[in-house]
Amino acid sequence: MAKTAKGIAEAFGAEAEVRYDRYNPVTFNHSEETDLAIEAVRTLAGTGSIDDKLKVRMGAEDFAHMLEARPGAYIFIGNGASAGVHNPAYDFNDDAIPYGIGYWVTLAEKALSA
Repeated sequence: MAKTAKGIAEAFGAEAEVRYDRYNPVTFNHSEETDLAIEAVRTLAGTGSIDDKLKVRMGAEDFAHMLEARPGAYIFIGNGASAGVHNPAYDFNDDAIPYGIGYWVTLAEKALSA
C-alpha cells in the first residue's frame, strides 16, 4: 500500500505517508472448539449442512479479542440467499432462528457432557 500510495503521489508532485494501525487481531478458531462446533451442527442438522469449503476471509471481527482470552470457534449459521449482514439489502431470515437456538443448545449439551 505504501509503495502504491507513494507512486501515485509522486506522479502528481505530492508526497504520501501510509500509517496502518491494527485494531483487531486475526480471528483464528481453535481446533478442539471447532471440532465441537462441527459435531453440534452434525447432531442438529446432519453432515450435509456443513460447508467446510469456505474461503479464508480478511474481515475484522471483534470476536477475535474473545478468542485471544479463551479458546473458541467463530461460525456462520447461514441466512439463505440474502445480502451480507452489513449490506443495506440484508434481510434477516426468521426461519433461521430455530437453527440458531438449536445450535447453541446442542453445543452447550455437548460441551457440558465432555
